[in-house]
Amino acid sequence: MTNRENVIAAVRGEPVDRVPAGFWLHFPEDCFYGEQSVQAHLKFFRESGTDIMKIMNENVFPCDIPIREPADWGKIRPFGRTAPFIQDQLEITKRILDQVHDQGVVLLTVHGLVASAWHARGGTAGYERGHSSFLTDHLRRDPKAVKQAYEAITETLCVLTEEALKAGVDGIYYAALGGESYLYTDEEFAEFVKPYDLQILHAADKRPAFNILHICKDCLNLERYRDYPGDVVNWGIFSDNPGLQEGRKLFPGRAILGGLDDRSGVLVDGTMEEIHQAVYRVLDEMGTHKFLLGADCTLPTEISMERIRAAVDATKEYARKA
Repeated sequence: MTNRENVIAAVRGEPVDRVPAGFWLHFPEDCFYGEQSVQAHLKFFRESGTDIMKIMNENVFPCDIPIREPADWGKIRPFGRTAPFIQDQLEITKRILDQVHDQGVVLLTVHGLVASAWHARGGTAGYERGHSSFLTDHLRRDPKAVKQAYEAITETLCVLTEEALKAGVDGIYYAALGGESYLYTDEEFAEFVKPYDLQILHAADKRPAFNILHICKDCLNLERYRDYPGDVVNWGIFSDNPGLQEGRKLFPGRAILGGLDDRSGVLVDGTMEEIHQAVYRVLDEMGTHKFLLGADCTLPTEISMERIRAAVDATKEYARKA
């Protein structure tokens, strides 16, 4: 099988040559945009050996309207396909697709509703426990204005998703935030987050596609996502969240991606032999049916490609010994 065929077979629950792997990271800031971004992606795909080619997206929802008071959210308007941040990301995507052809499954990162609301508020930095309560504080003080913003953001993300599929990506990697139990209440999530997440995810299902639902951050209430679409589900098992087997029960019939920590632990700090042993333990636990090896989230920017390659190679050795 080719890498691409192997991934598709794993997601369908068909026999595989080996368990496929998907790893990714944020590139250095001078590789966020344009030709530097294209070349950084191609180099990463070539040197890491990953089977899923996830295109990173630093062209985030613009922060062009200062959000200081809850009512300010009402000023946010949707962007169309000609918006520079959408066109810039599509250009990167098309140029990568021209180079990678069928070497693997290619996905575009789509920052979900909550992540994009945070970006619209003031950029990408600072989303963490305590600071992210800015979102819920404003929602509770002026739900009408915030809901209007969420609708505009959702419309924009649907446009990005549809245009990326037209460009030729196999699907999207949807980064869902807001499931943290200490942020939105269940009722707030059901009314103000879930409908918009689903609208974007359904935009990704308008043609045959391969989509990953990534549920980000710690202390997650995964129950909120049980009926979200997504061929593959990924979340942080090392962040006070349910483990892989528990998640498999929550998302029956889905492929699961994960197994390794992203910011510490064996993949980041261990020896090559320890990486191999860790991969073997994960595969012993999860088996080879509807499972893809990966990490909780993005790996450190400075991690060596040899470490990622070691994890990928371990799946090959595991298959040979089976």
